[in-house]
Amino acid sequence: MELDPLLLSRIQFAFVVSFHAIFPVFTIGLAAYIAVLEALYFRSNDPVYEKLSKFWIKVFAVVFGMGVVSGIVMAFQFGTNWSNFSFAAANFLGPVLSYEVVTAFFLEATFLGVLLFGRDKVPRGVHLFAACMVAVGTFISSFWILSANSWLHTPAGVELRDGLFHVTSWAQAIFNPSLPYRFAHMALASFITGGFVVAGVSALYLLQGRNRNTSLRALKMSIIMLAVATPLQLVVGDLHGLNTFEHQPAKVAAMEGLWETTEGAPLLLFAIPDSAAETNHLEIAIPNLASLILTHSLDGEVIGLTDFAPEDRPPVGVVFWSFRLMVGLGMIFIAISLLAAFQLWRGKLEQSPLILRALTWMIPLPFIAVLAGWFVTDIGRQPWMVYGLMRTSEALTPSLSGWMALTSLIGYILVYAVVFGAGLYYLRRIVAAGPDPLTARGPESSARAKRPWSAVSQPLDEPSPGTARS
Repeated sequence: MELDPLLLSRIQFAFVVSFHAIFPVFTIGLAAYIAVLEALYFRSNDPVYEKLSKFWIKVFAVVFGMGVVSGIVMAFQFGTNWSNFSFAAANFLGPVLSYEVVTAFFLEATFLGVLLFGRDKVPRGVHLFAACMVAVGTFISSFWILSANSWLHTPAGVELRDGLFHVTSWAQAIFNPSLPYRFAHMALASFITGGFVVAGVSALYLLQGRNRNTSLRALKMSIIMLAVATPLQLVVGDLHGLNTFEHQPAKVAAMEGLWETTEGAPLLLFAIPDSAAETNHLEIAIPNLASLILTHSLDGEVIGLTDFAPEDRPPVGVVFWSFRLMVGLGMIFIAISLLAAFQLWRGKLEQSPLILRALTWMIPLPFIAVLAGWFVTDIGRQPWMVYGLMRTSEALTPSLSGWMALTSLIGYILVYAVVFGAGLYYLRRIVAAGPDPLTARGPESSARAKRPWSAVSQPLDEPSPGTARS
């Protein structure tokens, strides 16, 4: 049986990237939240912030470890499956990925130990500093990775000579045209993902009648942040789309399901793209709206897929539906966040079981939205490895056989199944245990010794109203 090494390598890369991407997008947002909790605890001496920080640090440690393990494979893949690309782009990607290790990974590794194990061993200010450095490290890491990935979409500052990319301007290559929009988009996605996980877990505890004080505090903090971040993501996503429309019109045409170049292009809410016939079936559209969004004119011209040779078009169906999945989930995020914020403003969030239950259902959805966004971005870049300069087929390792690619793909699936299964098992145990209880006396009382006795004369973590004490 003949196996296509290019197809299998693309499937393998998509699998590894999809598996890996869900961990950094969560740890970036969660690290920032932990730093905020540590700052609030340092400033107020409120044990609620300490308990929340301890709990979410446990979650962060497990997810961070899963991200490191899954990310190691990424470097291997470039050498085993994409050696032509690795050789051609080494002048740029080699230094950039090294900068990520030197400036971010070492920073995170150094201060993560202090964050995890140094609470009672270093001054509180040092522990707060460690939390901030871990959070900063995650953003520095994402900057370098997104710079490298964005360069694949909007290559700049290089010239291709004899099959090799030579850097002519490091500033232009690193700060390529799509980086600012992609970095802002991913940063907000990280905040939204972390925010919905914190909100969902906190809502779950409130529905169960446990950890009321810590859960209510965490829920309020995350809802306020989400009410700002989710509408802002819509704005940033629109700017990102306009940048893509300028630099990658074929991708936008696939996102819109637009085959013919059209003035006053409609926005398709539903369609079944047919690449063979170069048309759509069962269209449901809003007239002129795509042109208005992309050109800010009702009769603006939007380039269609037929303006590009068939071999230069991305896979339309996957890009088209992934884009709608991402946008649809984004609209749900905005609606839930604003509704929860409204109930919080009314002082009735805790007494809104439907909203609390909806927040628990939201926990997996940001991860799905992130994956959908990555599918739009990287599948929409096809058939190019470096957009307009190097095709994916040219990037493949010449000696790679289909059976070799299949063997490594199966191996990665098995290893990742073990990693993911073990990680979920420990995360489930951490969430089931919940934050440490807030008690009147005990080890944590020393942290509140200077507070009035009236504030700690009874257990602080009361059950939710109407529930029995555990």
